[in-house]
Amino acid sequence: MQEEIKKLEATIKDELSKIDSLDKLEEFKLTHLVKKGTVQSLFDKLKDVPKELKPETGKLLNQLKSFVENEYQSLKEKFDKQKETVTDLDLTLPGRRNFKGTFHPINQTLTRMIEIFVSMGFEVAEGPDIEDTYHNFDALNFPPDHPARDMQDTFFIESDGNLLLRTHTSPVQIRVMQSQKPPIRCIMPGRVYRNEAISARSLAEFHQIEGLYINKRVTFAELKGTLIAFAKKMYGEESKFRYRPSFFPFTEPSAELDITCFLCKGKGCRVCKYTGWLEIAGCGMVHPNVLKAGGIDPEEYTGYAFGFGIERVTMLKTGIDDIRLLYENDVRVLNQF
Repeated sequence: MQEEIKKLEATIKDELSKIDSLDKLEEFKLTHLVKKGTVQSLFDKLKDVPKELKPETGKLLNQLKSFVENEYQSLKEKFDKQKETVTDLDLTLPGRRNFKGTFHPINQTLTRMIEIFVSMGFEVAEGPDIEDTYHNFDALNFPPDHPARDMQDTFFIESDGNLLLRTHTSPVQIRVMQSQKPPIRCIMPGRVYRNEAISARSLAEFHQIEGLYINKRVTFAELKGTLIAFAKKMYGEESKFRYRPSFFPFTEPSAELDITCFLCKGKGCRVCKYTGWLEIAGCGMVHPNVLKAGGIDPEEYTGYAFGFGIERVTMLKTGIDDIRLLYENDVRVLNQF
């Protein structure tokens, strides 16, 4: 029996020295390592070996089995590695340029806006994308029958209408007022959601950055000065702006800030609806009811709030004339920025 083991070992070593491919290695495995292979057949004969020789014979068999398995595994790893590294290459093909990644235009705009406001003394605050109706509507002085509460404008999560995807970042203002004492000076960047028709000017999912300043004797003149100072840093000293009276439930008085259309330079086009102007921000003095909802006494404190649409600001900075291009992931567009 021991002679058979030595003879098989010599045969296996000879076969191993001649294996030069994965196919031959698999043939070797089928011959020696399967259940009915040569190594296992010797184990089957072990029962016929005299009792006094079984320990030594069994030891030789186990050594042979370990040797064969280790050699097989070593050769398999070698051939697998060769298979991974050897590929069909056409050395005549021109080289490929490495492309350097960058931030998305929206993130570039958002980062720049945050930098400007932080340099003006504002802190950054954040809140949840999923809000309740109290923070999104009630605390912001939205009447119970306000059209913004309707399904046509809001993505409600629960059938009872209590949870929803926030329609603006204004709920963060309430959370900040409830957690901090005046003076408060902060901005609230984030993603918002509205059930709106998709067009060159609007999306159902977009970004906003809002600002809030609350202190004693805050005036509308301070609001105008803050926004103009920001806009000139963002768009250049030569930019032209105008304020228009407006209405928002959470501010009184309210206004909108317009800038000359970046495409037509004031002549009128489809992006500016042929007015020559683009609205870039809504703003106003914080409504007393909103201050009360935030736990702040409106008799002692006043404040202003404002909000920018990041996508619209990005369009102004980049010259993109269709807001949908910012979300289509077309590398021909993104590579420009």
